[in-house]
Amino acid sequence: MSTPGSLATFNINDGYLEGIVRGYHLNLLSGSDYTNLTQCDVLEDLKLALQNTTGYGADFMSDEHPPLYTTTIQEHATQLMISQFEYIRRNSVQPLTKFLEFITYGYMIDNVVLLITGAMHDRNIAELVNKCHPLGVFPAMEAIAVENQSVEDIYNTVLIDTPLAPYMKGCLTDAGGSLDEKEMEVVRNTLYKAYLEDFDRYCTEELGGITGEVMHQLLEFEADRRAINITLNSFNTDLQKEDRVNLYPKLGLLYPVCTEKLAKADDPEEVVKAVMELAKEYSKYMQSLSSESDKTLEDSFFEHEVALHQRSFEQQFGYAIFYSYFKLKEQEIRNILWIAECILQDHKNEINHYIPLDVVV
Repeated sequence: MSTPGSLATFNINDGYLEGIVRGYHLNLLSGSDYTNLTQCDVLEDLKLALQNTTGYGADFMSDEHPPLYTTTIQEHATQLMISQFEYIRRNSVQPLTKFLEFITYGYMIDNVVLLITGAMHDRNIAELVNKCHPLGVFPAMEAIAVENQSVEDIYNTVLIDTPLAPYMKGCLTDAGGSLDEKEMEVVRNTLYKAYLEDFDRYCTEELGGITGEVMHQLLEFEADRRAINITLNSFNTDLQKEDRVNLYPKLGLLYPVCTEKLAKADDPEEVVKAVMELAKEYSKYMQSLSSESDKTLEDSFFEHEVALHQRSFEQQFGYAIFYSYFKLKEQEIRNILWIAECILQDHKNEINHYIPLDVVV
């Protein structure tokens, strides 16, 4: 398997697709596009404004007629992103193909959790499958959405033949018996921990070069964000501290010194103190947890994530831009949905509280 990043060989297999994804990146909504979107009064106007952008074009939602719904806009925008991803994947060769497959594993995890959680609440299986992310679809997925299954049942009947099988093994001893809400959170975080560690290993050890360098930085941040969120969400629950530490990815700026302190934290103030002392890169974001801040920690992390992904495009001859583009596209879709919801609910005073894609940190 060839290694990406060589000035002499990269363009042979991957140069065309790199050019395509850089073109996609240039067509992300601009500041002036967002200004036009936020000035819309009804969803039909929003549709027309999107049709007037380069990234969406005149055919976007051309078959949809009033009344429009925010979910309809979201679905069409997501489908556009899916078509772009599938075009890249169909035209890729190894090792880019495997790199793209790694991107889909995160969506598979989300789909597994969605189906199991839905089954716990007696949700219709067809309805659940329709809500699954298309990039995370895999054969026999519907079989997961059966009540009263243990993690081992799910592993043996469905997941053993999927790419998630190695990650699921870590859940077999961490969650036993029939699943409940608490166990599902353990499963979700255990799967993501294994996924992030494996993706980082693949990028740094098998691919290496500029891909390994940039992807390591991106995955470190994702691991740190998960460690902080796991800690904050565990307060006032029956998740034990010794169980909490097992959910932290062994990766990131917080690992291992700060994660040891997070594992012992008893309240948000201790989390803020630990992160600000040991990971100064995140200091200003942790201030979002204060009561005086008008920005949530989630939004602060989204802003930092956007800046990191934009920075990926400063490098050449690597695969990180493929990962970064689709993360930026997802944020753009979240922004469109936010604007659409504000229009629908007549909350125009909140409409500009989206995450700009040109943030600098």
